[in-house]
Amino acid sequence: MKNKRSVLNIVILVIFTGLVLYFSLKDDFHNIIYEIFTLNPIWFLVAVFLVVCYWLFKTIEVHQVICDFKPDYTFKQTLRLMLSTQFFNAITPFASGGQPFQIYMLNKSGVKLTESTNIIIQNFIVYQIPLVFLGLVALISNHFGHFYQEGNLLKYLVSLGFIMNTAVIIGLFIIAFAKKINKKIMQILISLLYKLHIIKNKEQKLQEFEEYINRFHAGAKKLMQNKKQFISSILYNLVALICLYLIPLALLFAMGDYTKMNAFQVLVTSAYVMLLGSFVPIPGGTGGLEYGFIAFFGNFIVGSKLNAVMLLWRAITYYLGMIVGAVAFNIKERI
Repeated sequence: MKNKRSVLNIVILVIFTGLVLYFSLKDDFHNIIYEIFTLNPIWFLVAVFLVVCYWLFKTIEVHQVICDFKPDYTFKQTLRLMLSTQFFNAITPFASGGQPFQIYMLNKSGVKLTESTNIIIQNFIVYQIPLVFLGLVALISNHFGHFYQEGNLLKYLVSLGFIMNTAVIIGLFIIAFAKKINKKIMQILISLLYKLHIIKNKEQKLQEFEEYINRFHAGAKKLMQNKKQFISSILYNLVALICLYLIPLALLFAMGDYTKMNAFQVLVTSAYVMLLGSFVPIPGGTGGLEYGFIAFFGNFIVGSKLNAVMLLWRAITYYLGMIVGAVAFNIKERI
């Protein structure tokens, strides 16, 4: 069943990638290809370097959390784990395949299931905080800077995406530090679902959820006890996201344009695009992210250059990660 779902996700990805390429290239094929093949290779390598930095900072952050539970877990193992995760995130809707894969791989390496779940919970919390922070900075900056057209539907969707991500953070802390409230709410919900015949074994579901709440609570408590690691984990993720968000600027410079956008404008615009990606239920956000990139970066860049930057941006931030992740996953651990 899982294999069929994976194949379906890949088929959907291929179809939407084909559609994106068609609509991106159909009106100005020759000029877009010209922009891509005449870019400055040095700045292009800077763009690739930035995505590598994103992977490395994420790896450093995850490694320090893993070592709390398994001190002999090597940095090389963590790097392989994080790169492989890029592949599983890429082929599943909402990047939902990465975390189960990490739990499986950590468990396979000798980390207990409860501890591997704990690790994923901690990593998720310290990633969401800088993501929401950069989103907040972007929304405030646009409110005062008016970078994008007023009344744009996408702008409101981005605001909704920010609200959703903020709600996730609030929900995580409620789950982490209000066990009694959580259990009461879940008892009500499970009882309701049981009466509606949506779930069959009420007691089993209550027990499963209580175990999950206890693991989540333990993970959050452990995270908050080590304040130095908590802050450093947030900062590592913040730097990683900044590296990721600056890639379009390096690509713009690669095409010889040094005046259309500055670093801050690119950070704000990238944050808008990534918040929009929260709504796209297709593997990699394919289609939605490209449209969002064109819509928001189109306020600064026009013509063939805009489409060329978008295609290279997706190639570096998405398809390169998927390819590197697939290679890392298939490399034997002893190598």
